[in-house]
Amino acid sequence: MTAITNSLESRVTEALDKIRPYLEADGGNISLVEITPENIVKVELHGTCVGCSMSMMTMKAGVEQSIKSAAPEIQKVVAVNPELIS
Repeated sequence: MTAITNSLESRVTEALDKIRPYLEADGGNISLVEITPENIVKVELHGTCVGCSMSMMTMKAGVEQSIKSAAPEIQKVVAVNPELIS
């Protein structure tokens, strides 16, 4: 990995760490799976986030917004959980 990639990954991880307490408060969590060469962040939701009807809103309004704020070069954020992929 290049220094730029490490910097991007650290900024994305930091953004996830900032929103993690809110997810944990509701019994959920999130983990970074990968950042693709196309600057797409893939995450996996855990716990109550998986079955929550608000998970897609959380992804767009919370997770994606937080990540794009920390790393504007990110194109989008997607959940890799099979039960969340439509």
